[in-house]
Amino acid sequence: MFLRKPITIFTKIYFQQIDRLKNEIENADTIVIGAGAGLSTAAGFIYMGKRFSDYFADFEQKYGFHNMYSGGFYPYKTSEEHWAYWSRYIYFNRYVNPPKSTYSDLLRLVKDKDYFVITTNVDHCFQKAGIDKKRLFYTQGDYGLFQCSEPCCGETFDNENVVRQMLKEQKDMRVPTELLPICPHCGKPLTMNLRSDDKFVEDKGWHQATERYKNFLQTRSSQRTLFLELGVGYNTPVIIKYPFWQMTAKNPKAVYACINKGEAVCPKEITTRSICINSDINRVIEDLG
Repeated sequence: MFLRKPITIFTKIYFQQIDRLKNEIENADTIVIGAGAGLSTAAGFIYMGKRFSDYFADFEQKYGFHNMYSGGFYPYKTSEEHWAYWSRYIYFNRYVNPPKSTYSDLLRLVKDKDYFVITTNVDHCFQKAGIDKKRLFYTQGDYGLFQCSEPCCGETFDNENVVRQMLKEQKDMRVPTELLPICPHCGKPLTMNLRSDDKFVEDKGWHQATERYKNFLQTRSSQRTLFLELGVGYNTPVIIKYPFWQMTAKNPKAVYACINKGEAVCPKEITTRSICINSDINRVIEDLG
């Protein structure tokens, strides 16, 4: 349906694009927000540099990795070391608010509209900003949930209490053995509820969110809709980017907006109904306000 290579259309003057997007937000019947990793990066969730050194300098010195992502894949020799790292990682990326108010500012822009959010992010910054969980579909999991590593069941487990306990009691980059999380059903180790292979558990909450999102789209398919894409890259474009393009093409009342520094693009087929802003998401949200 679309050209293989999308075209960039952010050549218009920046504030003309801002005014147009502001008008679409104000007049849309429905807003569908699609959020990727770039939104959390804009909010200050940086996984390297000073933020990494502030929280993981001891791990960097001992194991030799230089960013949080690498630490997550490091082959630790013991489970006690593995969970010392991961409990710290989860705490600072799930239970601590991001440094900037990006998510809260975004919510203020759409809170009085009929909106829904689909996101590949697993840090749940939308919920921390105050979004109604019933308006959110987190497709790739949640740092705040464990699942059985087998998995033996389609259940997930809230991890906040044990993560905080691991963080408090870890010494020399190890957690006490008695804090290692195990499945209450089969006794095997618990792991993160993150989509990385075919063992990802889509629990009851995940399926309910899926149905709410599908219903939202189906019942508003002919309305004046703004598909607002924020910081979505090409790691998993079939989840947000490509569906947004397709739904915009099918609905003549729809507008597609992409805010993504360096990657603001759209297909030629929907150029006249697209707003692509190649700029920092924080700046755009501030200027929209």
